[in-house]
Amino acid sequence: MIRLVIVDDDAMVRTGLRLILGGEPDLELAGEAEDGRQAMRVIADLRPDVVLMDIRMPVQDGLATVELLLARPDPPRILVLTTFDADDMVLRALRLGADGFLLKDTPPPKMIEAVRAVARGEPVLSPDVARRVIAAATTGRGPGLPDARQELARLTERECEVAVEVARGGSNAEIAERLHMSVATVKANITRIFAKLGTENRVQVAMKVRDAGLL
Repeated sequence: MIRLVIVDDDAMVRTGLRLILGGEPDLELAGEAEDGRQAMRVIADLRPDVVLMDIRMPVQDGLATVELLLARPDPPRILVLTTFDADDMVLRALRLGADGFLLKDTPPPKMIEAVRAVARGEPVLSPDVARRVIAAATTGRGPGLPDARQELARLTERECEVAVEVARGGSNAEIAERLHMSVATVKANITRIFAKLGTENRVQVAMKVRDAGLL
C-alpha cells in the first residue's frame, strides 16, 4: 500500500486528485494540506510514502516545502505538480532533489502510474514537459566548467553521445533513431549515465552536459 498526501491550495485540484487516485487498491490517500506550512505538520504526523506537491501556494510555497522535507531524515518521495508556465520553478525543485513532476492535467492512468513509479524510487519526468525544462536548464552558459568535464569523462564515448542527446531533449525513441540503437539499449545507457553522474533525472543530466560545454 502506497500512502499519499496531496498538497495544493486549490480545493478543486485536491478533489480531482482524490477522484483519480482514491479508487486504486494499492493507493491510500492519507491526508491533504492547502499550503506548505500545513503540509509540514500533516506529513510529520502521517509519514506518507509519496507527496504530490503544488509549487505555487500561499503561506509557504512548494519549493521551500520541498527543501525542508528533503532535509529531514527518511523524507517521502516528492512528485511536483506543475503547469506549463512554471518551468523555472520546476527546474529549481528538481535541483533540490524532487523525484519528478507532472502536469496537473496529466491523464489519470499516467498520473496513477507516475505515483507508483516514484514510490518504487524511479524518477518521473514527462518527455513533453522535459523538453521545456531542459531548454530552460541548458541556456545561458558559456564554456565548459572543469568539474563538469571531469564528471562527463566518467562516461564511455557512447554514453556521452546519449547524454548529449538527452540534453537536447530527445525521447528514448528519438535518441535510438539518431544513434542507430534500440530503445532498450538507450534505456540501459541512460541508467548507467544516471549511476555514473549521480543524477536522478534527465534534467540533471542535461545541466551537467551544459556545464561541460558539450551543447
